[in-house]
Amino acid sequence: MASFNGFAEIVIVRHGETSWNASKIIQGHMNSELNETGRKQAIAVAVRLSKEPKFASIYSSDLKRAAETAEIIANHCGLPEVKLDPALRERHLGDLQGLTLRDAAKLKAESYQYFLSKSRDQEIPGGGESLDQVYNRCTSCMEGIAKKHSGDRVIVVTHGGVLRELYKRASPNSKFPNGTILNTSVNVIHISENGEWSIKSWGDISHLQEISVIQSTIAEDKNLFVV
Repeated sequence: MASFNGFAEIVIVRHGETSWNASKIIQGHMNSELNETGRKQAIAVAVRLSKEPKFASIYSSDLKRAAETAEIIANHCGLPEVKLDPALRERHLGDLQGLTLRDAAKLKAESYQYFLSKSRDQEIPGGGESLDQVYNRCTSCMEGIAKKHSGDRVIVVTHGGVLRELYKRASPNSKFPNGTILNTSVNVIHISENGEWSIKSWGDISHLQEISVIQSTIAEDKNLFVV
């Protein structure tokens, strides 16, 4: 097992594709299973990670699309248990959940504008979270994992919106790269024992080249994630 003096190396993977991703349906906290493409993506990233130095543990959002991806990775990497944590869930998107982007814009126009808003404290009607709320819960969760695994490599499986917030924490003064996060992209963050975050690599999808499933299924608008 690899050892990292004074910090944890956290390999963060976005879940595989779902049929809702492909149909541009807003998922949020709603559950959906991986589709055939998503399972192929999950196997591809699992094989890739299985060839790397051994991991100490794997954590995942408890939403089905992430947990299923994590189970496939765990099986290939010889990890006996996926530790599910609701703090790694996608942003709750309130009354937009279950709607296509087009229907959300028409049927829930006010909520949709809140969704598009860059205001960090704007909650979405119907129980939806603000960006600050997502940021606080997912960064706190990651810091807890890092403290538990200082010196180790661990895997975390989560969602596009969460990854955007983790990037913001690790690199607060830089613009988010390209505005997109592809399914099963691999993103590596270091968190030191004194709480410093840094990005080692971001957005790696080299494992998808051979299976021809690298096309993004997220919204074209750089501010949107069909999550």
